[in-house]
Amino acid sequence: MIEESAQVISVEDEHVWVETQRKSVCGSCSAQKGCGTASLEKVLGKRRTQVMVLSQIAVNPGDEVMIGIQESALLRGSFALYGIPLLLMLLGAVIAEAVILSRTELPVVMGALFGLLGGLLYVALFSRKTQLDPRYQPVILRIISPANHRTDSIFAP
Repeated sequence: MIEESAQVISVEDEHVWVETQRKSVCGSCSAQKGCGTASLEKVLGKRRTQVMVLSQIAVNPGDEVMIGIQESALLRGSFALYGIPLLLMLLGAVIAEAVILSRTELPVVMGALFGLLGGLLYVALFSRKTQLDPRYQPVILRIISPANHRTDSIFAP
């Protein structure tokens, strides 16, 4: 299980909206002065992301919670999102080069584009299929600190 802390923003039936803050380990790295990732973090700052999660635990807005998602779901989703379109694009280019004997690269480029479009269609179908599948949804694992005990709540003035 991959875990991340988050703060509850709103509660709607069994779905809960939480806000997470992107974290980096750049502060503990000795190469941060010459690193592109550290430079990007300085420029972009700390970004917050809102995510809808499933919850079987009663939570309130302002609670700090631990959310999680199964590693296997993250790996399958990442492969479907990145790997399949890339593989189909390469496969389209290879097939076009093998089938269409031409002196120009246009058939290879067109084959790659058709393969990429096929990959993006697969992503859309995969996304629609897994949208309501609880195995692919993040869940609230536990409450870290309730809202009434926190002093740095996003709802406080």
